[in-house]
Amino acid sequence: MTRLVNCVKLGKEAPGLERPTYPGDLGKRIFENVSQEGWKSWVGHQTMLLNEYRLSPINPKDRKFLEEEMEKFFFGDGASSVDNFVPK
Repeated sequence: MTRLVNCVKLGKEAPGLERPTYPGDLGKRIFENVSQEGWKSWVGHQTMLLNEYRLSPINPKDRKFLEEEMEKFFFGDGASSVDNFVPK
């Protein structure tokens, strides 16, 4: 049976994540409040940030930036956008 959550990103009830996707308190909040579709939208945004800003997930400074962006994306006023970015 699919677990439903009130997704903070979509603003509606939707199928929740099957397992936590991120560690710590932020990961717990995401698991409890973000749907599969909402998480998928973050993955796309994160990929854009990684590519456009040439970030490395193994660099602690870049990981901190991505975590802050994830917090804003789901629970704040929205993540940063990249100037002149045009999605395909």
